[in-house]
Amino acid sequence: MDSQQATRHLEAIRTLMERAALYRRALAPVTLLTGTLGCLAGALGWIADLSEPRTFGWYWMGVAGVGLVAALVLIRRQALREREPFWSPPTRRVGQALLPPLVAGGMAGLLAVWPDWRDPLQMWWLPAIWMVIYGCALHAAGFFMNRGIAWLGWVFLLAGCACLWVLNERSYASGMPSLRHAHGLMALVFGGVHLAYGVYLHLTESRADAS
Repeated sequence: MDSQQATRHLEAIRTLMERAALYRRALAPVTLLTGTLGCLAGALGWIADLSEPRTFGWYWMGVAGVGLVAALVLIRRQALREREPFWSPPTRRVGQALLPPLVAGGMAGLLAVWPDWRDPLQMWWLPAIWMVIYGCALHAAGFFMNRGIAWLGWVFLLAGCACLWVLNERSYASGMPSLRHAHGLMALVFGGVHLAYGVYLHLTESRADAS
């Protein structure tokens, strides 16, 4: 590694440390918004009984797309408020860490909904796979953000592994219930966990500002 490259790495690390508080402030509204969206989408899917397999997959990929766009808008607003560049070198590194798992999650969704017919049991695996992939994405981003993001990634990863274990047991024993219940699972994990973490960030940030 030459001296110029080492200097760039040191500058990136220094910038990441200086912007830890900025990331933390941006994460609270992002996770609260994502959690609210997940809960509302799960409730809507349950009430509307969107239990057809391909409809379930397309519906939640659409929800994920809306959540991603909304998160980017909030982060950009936060950067403008703090007079920081939106696509800064640290932001690029976070984006590069998130991109491979998110692409894998999108590909898993497309492979699930692309055929003209899907058995509900096959679609039941999709939420658990998304949880595992999303947990890996957050854990990778945690190397460039505050430590809590890595722990949040572990929560999703372990929740996904637990769901995979239950699915494996139920699919051989008594079969799976209607995909209507999968909307409740998505609301509980993707909605509830994000909301809980967002509330935690909001409360701890408020205490830090007060002190």
